[in-house]
Amino acid sequence: MRRVRADAQRSIDALLIAAAEVFTASGVDAPVRQITAKAGVGAGTLYRHFPQRSDLIAAVFRHEVDSCADAAPALAERHEPVEALTRWLLRFAEFIGTKRGLSAALHSGDPAYDSLPSYFSQRFEPVLGELLAAAAQAGEIRSDVDPDDLLRAVANMTLPVQDDDGHTQRMVALLIDGLRYGAQRR
Repeated sequence: MRRVRADAQRSIDALLIAAAEVFTASGVDAPVRQITAKAGVGAGTLYRHFPQRSDLIAAVFRHEVDSCADAAPALAERHEPVEALTRWLLRFAEFIGTKRGLSAALHSGDPAYDSLPSYFSQRFEPVLGELLAAAAQAGEIRSDVDPDDLLRAVANMTLPVQDDDGHTQRMVALLIDGLRYGAQRR
């Protein structure tokens, strides 16, 4: 794999951040000029790195997945196990809630997105598994929780409403309470 120059990497990072913000605000069909203006780069730079819109959408999704997954170890380092788990589940719920605009594109049948569901699983299941194991080892939650089941549960909890009234936070708290049931206290 060819190494990317530092200035090119800065442009790529700026494009990914700008595209994520624009996609959240205006949808994935937003004009390219909105993205490039927000990133402070020209259209040529965008197309050099992301020749098709689907390339940019997939890259934004991967970048956002990585950011969310990478938050788990930092939370585990700073907080007690069940608190780290709770904070990460809230972070994951926020991730799901802000990716609504990408959902239609990701389920469009475009082959550019075929690898994304497995990428999602490969990044999220291990980090959630570690958080669950730590909380179970501490005797704070039950030990028979499957990371995939929990990811699906949280994703489904965020679907029905926009979280303007704290719905997701209440649902994650309820879910954590349910995970505590049957925990082997230490």
